[in-house]
Amino acid sequence: MRTYRVCNVDRPNQDNWLRSTYIARRDAQMVYVDLRFTVRDCSSIPSTDGSCRETFALYYGEVDSDGVPSASTAAHLKATYAKARDITAEHVFALNRMGKVNRVTVPIGPLTRAGFHLAFWDRGACINLLSVRASFRKCPATIANLARFPETAAGPGLSSLAVTPGTCVANAVETSVPVKLHCASEGDWVVPIGGCGCRPGYRSNEELTACT
Repeated sequence: MRTYRVCNVDRPNQDNWLRSTYIARRDAQMVYVDLRFTVRDCSSIPSTDGSCRETFALYYGEVDSDGVPSASTAAHLKATYAKARDITAEHVFALNRMGKVNRVTVPIGPLTRAGFHLAFWDRGACINLLSVRASFRKCPATIANLARFPETAAGPGLSSLAVTPGTCVANAVETSVPVKLHCASEGDWVVPIGGCGCRPGYRSNEELTACT
């Protein structure tokens, strides 16, 4: 397993950056970045003269293609990338002791361009970055109220809903329009609007998924 580590706590004015490779956005409007990391307890490190920190920051920068990165220097990264959050460790460890792994999930977005880079900014912490995973949530394809709804990526915000139009199942017609379902940020279908009814001569099953 590859681990990224920095521990320049004995030198003041640190400005260290780690940037990811290109990550394609695909259908995502909001991406969730899962981090696993450990942080050294500053009080257990001698002679740091107040330069030691127990936090770092996560940034992201959107790009239009997997080509030249949108920033090539530390100053350009800080100026052009958006800050997602300062990352604070819930658990820190002292020298020669086992440390608990911190786990943090950071939402970033809304995203609109083809892809993005992640960047981590260290200003003088002793960090082991164990893993980084970027993912997005989506609602699975479903049938509700005799209408089919395709797989849909969640909306661009934690409180936003992605509107998805539906189509009636075989042997059914719209009885109230428009037929819609909403995909919530957690990947759950909510707020159905409209519906379909079976054509004359057909009956729906109890689950309202087919007319036979």
